[in-house]
Amino acid sequence: MSEKTPLLHYRLTTSGEPSNGSKRTGVGGGVHPGRSKDRAPQKLGVLFGVVIPTLLSMFSVVVFLRIGFVVGQAGLYHSIAMFLVAYFIITMTVLSICAISTNGALDAGGAYYMISRALGPEFGGSIGIMFFFANICSSALYILGLVEAITSTFGVPEEGAAAAAGHHHMLPSGYWWSLLYGTALLFLCFIVCLVGAHIYAKATFIIFIVVMAVLASIFISFFIVGPTVVILSHTSAVNTTSMSTANYTGFRLHTLEGNLFSAYTVDYTTGAMMSFTRVFAVMFNGCTGIMAGSNMSGDLKNPGYSIPRGTLAAVLTTFITYNVLSLLAAWSCDRYLLQRDYSFLGDINILPPMVTVGIYSSALSAAMSNLIGASRVLYALSKDDLFGGVLALARKTSQSGNPWVSVLVSWLLVQMVLFAGKLNTIAGIVTIFFLLVYAAVNLACLALEWASAPNFRPSFRFFTWHTCTLGILGCLVMIFLINAIYAFASIAFMLLLLMLIHYLGPISNWGYISQALIFHQVRKYLLMLDVRKDHVKFWRPQVLLMVANPRSCTGLMAFVNDLKKSGLYVLGHIKLGLLDELPSDPLQSRYDSWLCLVDHLKIKAFVNLTLADSVRHGVQNLLFISGFGGMRPNTLVLGFYDDCTPHDHLQGHILLSTGHSFDTVCPTKVPGEQRSPFFPSLRGAEDPKDLQEEEYVSVIADAVKMGKNVTLARCFDQFNRDRVLGSGRKIRGVPGPFIDVWPMNLLQPDSHGYVGICSLFLLQLACVLHDSRAWNQARLRLFLCMEAGYSLQEKEEAKLQGMLRDLRISAQVQMVAWDEVVALHWQRQRERAEQNEEDEREDCNQIYPNNASQLTDEYICAVNDMICRHGVPQPAVRFLYLPHPPADRSRYRAYLEQVDLLSRNLGPTLLVHGVTPVVTTDI
Repeated sequence: MSEKTPLLHYRLTTSGEPSNGSKRTGVGGGVHPGRSKDRAPQKLGVLFGVVIPTLLSMFSVVVFLRIGFVVGQAGLYHSIAMFLVAYFIITMTVLSICAISTNGALDAGGAYYMISRALGPEFGGSIGIMFFFANICSSALYILGLVEAITSTFGVPEEGAAAAAGHHHMLPSGYWWSLLYGTALLFLCFIVCLVGAHIYAKATFIIFIVVMAVLASIFISFFIVGPTVVILSHTSAVNTTSMSTANYTGFRLHTLEGNLFSAYTVDYTTGAMMSFTRVFAVMFNGCTGIMAGSNMSGDLKNPGYSIPRGTLAAVLTTFITYNVLSLLAAWSCDRYLLQRDYSFLGDINILPPMVTVGIYSSALSAAMSNLIGASRVLYALSKDDLFGGVLALARKTSQSGNPWVSVLVSWLLVQMVLFAGKLNTIAGIVTIFFLLVYAAVNLACLALEWASAPNFRPSFRFFTWHTCTLGILGCLVMIFLINAIYAFASIAFMLLLLMLIHYLGPISNWGYISQALIFHQVRKYLLMLDVRKDHVKFWRPQVLLMVANPRSCTGLMAFVNDLKKSGLYVLGHIKLGLLDELPSDPLQSRYDSWLCLVDHLKIKAFVNLTLADSVRHGVQNLLFISGFGGMRPNTLVLGFYDDCTPHDHLQGHILLSTGHSFDTVCPTKVPGEQRSPFFPSLRGAEDPKDLQEEEYVSVIADAVKMGKNVTLARCFDQFNRDRVLGSGRKIRGVPGPFIDVWPMNLLQPDSHGYVGICSLFLLQLACVLHDSRAWNQARLRLFLCMEAGYSLQEKEEAKLQGMLRDLRISAQVQMVAWDEVVALHWQRQRERAEQNEEDEREDCNQIYPNNASQLTDEYICAVNDMICRHGVPQPAVRFLYLPHPPADRSRYRAYLEQVDLLSRNLGPTLLVHGVTPVVTTDI
């Protein structure tokens, strides 16, 4: 009925600490702390290691005190149906347990260790807590069953004692007296668990022999004892005691016919009306205990051989026993006897004291076993530190290694459950807990099967995902049929535990089944993501952000996280060097630091590091290899090339996952040297850069050649996301930040176009930022430069407004008259025309569409000043058109200087060059 772990298991766990992941040498190996290193531990076979523990766990007070209750209420047909349903669920779960427990050698520690080490802390911790509560409630159930047996034999009714009591009825009866008896019995179990658990472990086999002898006497009695009239006494609702009689008829056909169908009535112990589900909840407690064999896996000679055979043999034995007892009871006892006397097996036994001894020994043994089991599960949970300091006190042990605090906590919780008062009252709760544990075990096995992990190779192969699914469905259906409210509450509690451990629990080295499942699903969907089926209306930015040193660009990393619009986000970093000159790959040890940074900044990004002889080659490598299938970066983001001294934005920050500062240093193997465990210090103002101007522009040109959009991010060391966005809070009456967009190529003043691929990409990128959750309170401002004498000005504005409507973009359009600015350019043109009109015309036709060699610094500064004047109030970020790099490499330095003048002193600015269509007006 419970997951008892008799004999050797508790001798080991009480003499030393239970094993955990840190004390294993492999998946299931390692030396148990309680074992002698000089003496090989005794190993058990199928019978003593699995069959006897499982049978003793399943044969308990239910077989002695509730077989009559089940048959009397449900009838033989419904009783057999209940056993078929229960054992169907049990069998499916046994198949899953056998599969998990035979997937490598597991040390002693019970079902919690088996599940947690095989599947990871999420499943292990949540199942462990549910298993703990199941053992707590089950221990109370056995105590209440034992109290019921004692008061039935020795109790004096509250009223009519003289008429009802015999010479052996000497104990007062009633709720408070029963609670007192239960408390005393529980305290006895508590004392034994504190100081003498080894005494119980040694007596386990004797208890098993007693239970088997009692069962044999019961079967014999049905065939030997003749018809008998049983005198019953019961108390009515007004506390008056009356006498009645019931018949044990022996094997009679009319008795069997009268017990075939259900006749649900009021339970005389609780006063509650019975139903199929309520009777099933009581009956199912006699079918639990199937994990007792797997609990012994660390002490078996051959777990892969013993656990499946022993557990299935025990399940089959109990199934036959329960059904045969039901048939014999229905064939020989009238229904009134079955419904009014739950201890009728003692009344019709050839040796009545035998049944009493069986009930007392099995109930006390089971209660003690569950109390010990609950304390060991709680201790194991505290040792694994899955819930932080909440269970810290439960780690305390005595000098002999007995976890006395866990025993104390378990005892107090069982004592609280005893206030329920009656066995049938808490039977439903116990059943729900065990069914949830079994459903979780089936789910865990199903997850392992679906994950297709190469190391999941259990020696027991008689299971499939179908059996796991059937086990899950069977458990869930019965849980909701028993009590829907308790079922919803229990499942919600278990899911809450799973999520808490997943998000808040410490990282373990046990392996995470969730990661295996995610890998399996991601791989499958990546294969389904066909680049040939890409369409412009489903385009999204997939960004590769190049980071030289993250200490200086945390603001940019957070900003790009908002810009990605649920697309791919990759942080790229290049380590200069050649692998031929190094003893090993220097990048492997750096991934942890980068992942810790990603966690610290709370961004959704991947990390891709590469080793190259130059920055240009490194960027090429990352653009070539980053991503998988249809998930590849389509936009390259670079920091701007300027002479500003970088600022350290990680200095003094504490990494919560480790408790260390980003500035923490540690000694290296070289004496006297120290290094940061995270990222190196920033370069000084006088230190040379790893990248020169020509190589920087070459990186931009390379990306354009590879069909990637390019974005240059400037002044984002000044960007404070929390200050700009108000920490994500919308303040009433305070306008949101502005996002300014200048879609024209301001370095090509003779062009009026704003609907080209690059301009539309720039507009789309600004719209993506605006639509992100953090920026949805921002306002888009779109600036369109027009000459005052331009005859189509109103027509162009109307055309732009119509395009914005078609693209579903909400933006405030502002027309900017830039006659004075563009006049500076045309003045230079006229001066050149006076010198050589034909050469100038040829230069205008051939050069201007391709480069900005004719632009003056005066004109570019005027454009910069115009942008500043129209940026009131100051926007959070500006989007500017980035011209294509010149074809002539000798013009790279001049191109970079012009872009520098254009974007100087503008605050956080993105210079964008798009090469792919990204917008559509189609539905």
